[in-house]
Order: sequence, then structure tokens, then C-alpha cells
Amino acid sequence: MAKVVFVDQNLEVEVPVGSSILEAAQQGGAPEGSACGGVCACSTCHVYVESGAELLSDAEEDEEDILDKAFDVRMNSRLGCQSKLQRDGIVRVRISKESLESFFHEHPEAKK
Repeated sequence: MAKVVFVDQNLEVEVPVGSSILEAAQQGGAPEGSACGGVCACSTCHVYVESGAELLSDAEEDEEDILDKAFDVRMNSRLGCQSKLQRDGIVRVRISKESLESFFHEHPEAKK
């Protein structure tokens, strides 16, 4: 099993290898946006990978094109829906402000 740690939420989620960061967020209840349903059509699942990037699938051109339109993109930016855990280990992420705002817009019942 692989583990995704959502740093600001103090939340650790174990998922099978092959799962995405977005799937881990949904399984563990982390507030990561997913307006397009996780099909690489928006940037609402934008996260910052703080450690464990070597455990993730490489970013493909479609993901990089979407990130070009995202807010506050950094060297460690990834789309949670496209970042698949390829082997066991721990990946530590921070959910971007854009993603948090999207999540609470999508889920008003989960207000901060």
C-alpha cells in the first residue's frame, strides 16, 4: 500500500498502488476539488507535492497544459487526478488554495 499525507489537514490515507492523489483525497475526506470529475479538464485538483514525487507517475503533456492555466503554479505542482502512485511509499502534499476554494464551492455543506 502507498500512503498520501495531506499536510495541512493532518490526514494520512492508505491507498493501493495505482491510485491517484485525488482518489486518496476522496477516500480520506481531504478537501481537494474535482470539478471535472478527475478527467484532466480543469485545475481544481491542483496540489503541491512536498515529498515523494519519485513515487508518482510522470506528468504528461495534457496535465502540463492544464497546469499552465492554474493559479500559483510551482515547480512541485501536480494535478491530483493525474498523479498516480506507482509504488509503495509516502507522498506528502499540500492542497492548493485554488483546489480548497473549489472543493468548498462544490461542497457548501462542508464549510470550513
